[in-house]
Amino acid sequence: MTLTNKLMAGVATAALTLGVAAPAFAAEKWDMPMAYSATNFHSVNGVEFADCVAAGTNGAITIEVHPGGSLFAGADIKRAIQTGQVQIGERLLSGHQNEDALFGFDSIPFLAPSFDASGKLWEAAKPSIEALLEEQNLHLLYNVPWPPQGLYFKKEVNSVEDMAGIKFRSYNNTTARLAELTGMSPVTIEAAEVSQAFATGVAESMISSGATGYDQKVWESLTHYYEVDAWLPRNYVMVNGDVWAGVSEANKAAITACATEAEARGLQAAKDYTQFTYDGLREGGMTVQPAGDELMSGLRTIGETMTTEWLEAAGDKGAALVDAFKASN
Repeated sequence: MTLTNKLMAGVATAALTLGVAAPAFAAEKWDMPMAYSATNFHSVNGVEFADCVAAGTNGAITIEVHPGGSLFAGADIKRAIQTGQVQIGERLLSGHQNEDALFGFDSIPFLAPSFDASGKLWEAAKPSIEALLEEQNLHLLYNVPWPPQGLYFKKEVNSVEDMAGIKFRSYNNTTARLAELTGMSPVTIEAAEVSQAFATGVAESMISSGATGYDQKVWESLTHYYEVDAWLPRNYVMVNGDVWAGVSEANKAAITACATEAEARGLQAAKDYTQFTYDGLREGGMTVQPAGDELMSGLRTIGETMTTEWLEAAGDKGAALVDAFKASN
């Protein structure tokens, strides 16, 4: 059964199968924290990756997946991997733009608003991101994009002016800056806390994919979702550099092969999940529609400002990355 079919059939059963069975002999066990719910397609993909690694290494390495921020909160996962508190994990690297602006390349507004464009942007960024992670004692295994980002509200919004004063859930520098430029108030909230934040009024809006809203059942608190296709952020699965160095060449090859499969599987799931989650939001009672011309015009103007700011912060490496991407189109 494909990952997509599992999602469409309801993947709650994934919560019961997180991790892999330990073999009879002593094996090396890796803990893999993930920030999103067990039924999110990234987490389901992570479980399939773990199963693949156990099989590919003949049980020498087993991975236990910890979804929903249950082991470490999303903001703490990268550091936990770097410092060896866990061997492997998944993180949205744009959440660490404060460390290096390059980590935010996948969240530049309207630069790469489709799956095809996002793939080309990743190819342009890959050498720089891999090198940056290696400097931080992290080895990248695979990454998967989210569906295009849209805007959630608890009221009808037709222009940027309508957004003023709204409490806005942010998850990285880009989203916080978007809030500031639209007159909203940014509130940092991890994915696992989204439902509670909306239910209690801590936040009233966010920019995210249909997947996050669907997984968190935000229709219980929000009413409108506007398709703006602002960007496609990526989740990255990384392993501690020292741990990776200690893996045999045969097992490295097996894990790398599993990672390649996970990247392709995850991309297809993200594509298939896009319309599926839009339909799910509608079934929950939300209005789901493309943003109107006035709203899009205002957002694009803000996007130009944010792009200029990112290029200034990222310097020559950022400019070279964007130039390489534009040359590929």
